[in-house]
Amino acid sequence: MTSHRLKFAIFGNVFQPKKSASITRLLTCLSQNGAEVSMDSAFYDFIQRSGCSAQGVARVFDDGDFDADFVISMGGDGTFLKAAARVGAKQIPIVGVNMGRLGFLADVTPCDIEACIKALHTGEFTIEDRGALTVEADGWEPSGPSCALNDVAILKRDDASMISIRAEINGECLTTYQADGLIVSTPTGSTAYSLSNGGPIIVPGTPVFAITAVAPHSLNTRPIVISDDSVVRLCVESRSHNFLIAIDGRSEKCAESVSITLRKAPYKVRIVKRPGASYFDTLREKMMWGADGRE
Repeated sequence: MTSHRLKFAIFGNVFQPKKSASITRLLTCLSQNGAEVSMDSAFYDFIQRSGCSAQGVARVFDDGDFDADFVISMGGDGTFLKAAARVGAKQIPIVGVNMGRLGFLADVTPCDIEACIKALHTGEFTIEDRGALTVEADGWEPSGPSCALNDVAILKRDDASMISIRAEINGECLTTYQADGLIVSTPTGSTAYSLSNGGPIIVPGTPVFAITAVAPHSLNTRPIVISDDSVVRLCVESRSHNFLIAIDGRSEKCAESVSITLRKAPYKVRIVKRPGASYFDTLREKMMWGADGRE
């Protein structure tokens, strides 16, 4: 049982007005447990416009101007990724409340909010440390966070021709990909964009990254798994002389002259898991393994 008043910072999906009503349930539960609550300003404004009560919110914050014992993400896995980017090197444990179906990251349902908050106060939870990727570039600065919990993707722009991506691992040439793009994913992101392009499923905590091509020109091109101590350098050539770089889905345009360096982030993303939560249970449900599709 915790002996001090817990502080929570809340982030949320600002595109689901009907589902945002669950915030009232969360705030009521936090208030009953004597918690100190702050909220991201964009989410606070959204729930106010949606007619939901924000009673109990002591402080509204922007950007990284917050501190807490726990961060709560109200939404899906996409909302969780945005919250993780904002938390960054603060390494505050994150709780993901999924407002839709069960997610890989946001795995607490609205019905379980009370039990989850109780578990946080009684200490009946574990924390999983997940590795992340950090992005460095010559001549380019991202407009947002430069670390990715899921993946970093190098992609062609719109209807442009495929691009050439020279990949080096620890200074040694791997190959030059002729493809629509290339994905470098963490184990956490292995079930996201990488999986949809034929990449391997990697159990979280495994110290590796996966490199997967997007629509490669050659059928001989296959995903490769490398140590997460590796440094990956990518150089792009494109007929349009530019390309897109997507950091956990946040894409920006880069000039052809920009070279990208990816390496393990200097910190971990900390995810709260309650007793009984199982990655393999979630995997079976999301992948529908064992389901009979003959009906």
